[in-house]
Amino acid sequence: MDTSQRVVIIGAGIVGTNLADELVSRGWKNITIVEQGPLSLPGGSTSHAPGLVYQTNPSKTMTLFAKYTVEKLSSLYKDGENCFNALGGLEVATSPERLEEIKRKHGYAQSWGIESHLITPEECVNRHHLLNKDLILGGLFIPSDGLALAARATQILIESTRNAGVSYREHTVVTGIEQAAGHVTGVTTNNGSIPADIIVSCAGFWGVEIGKMIGLKVPLLPLGHQYVKTTPVPCLMGREVNKNINAKNAELPILRHQDQDLYYREHGEQIGIGYYGHRPMPIDAGSLGVTPKNVSDKNMPSRLEFTPEDFAPAWKASKELLPALRETEIADGFNGIFSFTPDGGSVVGQAPNLDGFFVAEAVWVTHSAGVARAVAEVLTEGRSRIDMAECELTRFEEVQLSTEYVSKTSQQNFVEIYDIIHPLAPKENPRNLRLSPFHARQREQGAFFLEVGGWERPHWYETNANLVNILPQEWRPVDRDAWSSKFYSPIAAAEAWKTRNAVAMYDMTTFHRFEIAGPGAVHLLQRLTTSDVTKQPGSITHTLLLNAHGGIISDVFVSRINDDLFQVGANTATDLAYLAREARRQQKHMPGQWAHVRDVTGGTCCLGVWGPRARDVIRDVTLDDFSNKSLPYMSLKKISLAGIPVTMFRKSFVGEHGWEIQTTPEYGQRLWDLLWHSGKPHGLVPAGRAAFNGLRIEKGIRTSGSDMSSEHNAWEAGVAYAIQMNKSIEFVGKAALESLSRKTSAHRLRCLTINDGRSMVLGKEPVFYNGKAAGYVTTAAFGYTVRKPVAYAWLPGNAREGESVEIEYFGKKIKATVTADPLYDPQDSRLHSEGLSSEPELQRRLKALL
Repeated sequence: MDTSQRVVIIGAGIVGTNLADELVSRGWKNITIVEQGPLSLPGGSTSHAPGLVYQTNPSKTMTLFAKYTVEKLSSLYKDGENCFNALGGLEVATSPERLEEIKRKHGYAQSWGIESHLITPEECVNRHHLLNKDLILGGLFIPSDGLALAARATQILIESTRNAGVSYREHTVVTGIEQAAGHVTGVTTNNGSIPADIIVSCAGFWGVEIGKMIGLKVPLLPLGHQYVKTTPVPCLMGREVNKNINAKNAELPILRHQDQDLYYREHGEQIGIGYYGHRPMPIDAGSLGVTPKNVSDKNMPSRLEFTPEDFAPAWKASKELLPALRETEIADGFNGIFSFTPDGGSVVGQAPNLDGFFVAEAVWVTHSAGVARAVAEVLTEGRSRIDMAECELTRFEEVQLSTEYVSKTSQQNFVEIYDIIHPLAPKENPRNLRLSPFHARQREQGAFFLEVGGWERPHWYETNANLVNILPQEWRPVDRDAWSSKFYSPIAAAEAWKTRNAVAMYDMTTFHRFEIAGPGAVHLLQRLTTSDVTKQPGSITHTLLLNAHGGIISDVFVSRINDDLFQVGANTATDLAYLAREARRQQKHMPGQWAHVRDVTGGTCCLGVWGPRARDVIRDVTLDDFSNKSLPYMSLKKISLAGIPVTMFRKSFVGEHGWEIQTTPEYGQRLWDLLWHSGKPHGLVPAGRAAFNGLRIEKGIRTSGSDMSSEHNAWEAGVAYAIQMNKSIEFVGKAALESLSRKTSAHRLRCLTINDGRSMVLGKEPVFYNGKAAGYVTTAAFGYTVRKPVAYAWLPGNAREGESVEIEYFGKKIKATVTADPLYDPQDSRLHSEGLSSEPELQRRLKALL
């Protein structure tokens, strides 16, 4: 963007001031920060944050944000002191389950490039002498974790950015956002209007109220969180360290006791204790009123009255873990307000309904500088070097933006913040928000549901359990460890067997479907995608959406329904926001080339019918021609199945011949019944997501957001087949791709097979190449056809097929081999076939199967 544009940042906390600093360093000149409180102590979450920075997170994005925050705060100096004290972070395990959990977290640290150490109980006590050794089973130590002095850092940033020309307006309350022609034009305040070309809301838990000014639902909930300080601890008194009241007022590592929802830090002779085990305390930020002019450590909007009855269990557990606290009392306590979201991530990005309006909310001190840098990169270069999909504002579905949903799920996240959560664990509440029209039939078939985007999605069907006992030996499921066995059933092996050898039916309703219509639809898609979509109506194109730097935003299926109407099979709600924003931009600059983008997912339903006998199932319910000549692979056709209007999309995620059969919800149950009765004589079974994942991964199909993201290009990710560099129109990212090498990539996505044929991994584990942590697993599943676990992983570009690597899983090394992919049907003969049920050998197998 043009760095001379006028930027207004709302909020002078740790995020807003960091953002101003990052913009200044990139040459931006016209920046104003508006703060409703006094600059000396704004009164938001930054003003009372305890400052413990634990970098390691299951999210690579959040970990890298934290890592940069440590680097940035360590570089901020005043009076010879910096704003970060690298004491190290210690997490202790007092239960066998937690001991295993910290091994998994140790794996995350190695995956994301953070030094970490699993240590013994004795080593834990050596590092933190207040610990009760009798309770400790082990620990995780991160040397670069430590204490951030957020309020001090904010003041340093205010001073330095003000000297660089940033204008600050304290005691200034935002009352409105000015806009024209779908773009911001200024900020209305109690002290007049401030013109703006770009507005960034860094208002913290007040962000919900700022969002309301433009009709934007910001999905965060302010919640009270308890924090206390003890009276002086006798064994900490009189130390030299206590003479310094700044960054060095502590010498012990910051400490987590997650089995009891507790964390600890030193305040000189005192110990600070934070507690997440109490009841959720939701706050309405709008009810807090305007921040007073006089704010102090004990008088600020974000510091609420302490409720000692809620802290009682924490005090008891603290005295058990740290016996020295038995000689102390609680000197001071408060309930401080922090922001929580439905999935625990920050909320960052441009508003989908107003150009030029950005948010950076629900950002804790831990990730503050990292988020600020990412936003500055987006504003300056058009993208962040760290993929932001996991914290992107537009990642939530519409149902997830309701007040009720945000409240329930954010409170659940507060309660579970230190819990051991399986990566497949669904939300407990609310459930059954979005049901496909097949749901009643799926329940009859004993479907086990997990939740995604509010949808109930079957993972397997209990009615297929009897098939497990008759599986051929080469298809029998192997035993799994306890962790990978959660939310898994061996029934998935039977459903995969049926898909490969007969036919299975999958509910594809939850996949995102967008409609793009209008005279500018072709131009929009030609400009945004990497493939030529000007094929004849009835064609399907698998293609990529890239950013200007060649990074992969998403992979999509573009189906041309007619000349000016397309259906896009996409991955997330963020894809919709991107397409809609680009359509608006195109219409603004080319009024005659307008295109309307809308989400039609809820107005459709879809069943995937795949397997060598899929054609037999369809032949029994229609006289239409389904030969390769009439409906080749990657094409579509509108027909009627026994009176039900459907669109047949000949494509497959599981590597077998068949179709996605789409209709509208009022016909959904009838479509299920029709295919069910037609398919039973041919061995049809319903199949779930567990089998689907295994079949997908052995077919080599990448997953956007997991296997590849904006940090990767198509050459590295192995999806160059989706790029047509000779397109007649310059597409977004083409220039960047031309400058990137296909052969000398520093990293590449590679397929791994597990040598022992049984050891499962789930994703995000570190991969060791030549004895060093050199990459990480993206996705993994058991390859039922190839009879071994399969994983995809980012590895150094020089890793070659046939070479050995090791994956660390809960502290143990699992040997694996770099393998060519896809593992199944590399020539795609199954996809392009007419159906294989006429082959004699297959007929024999099918007869035995049925």
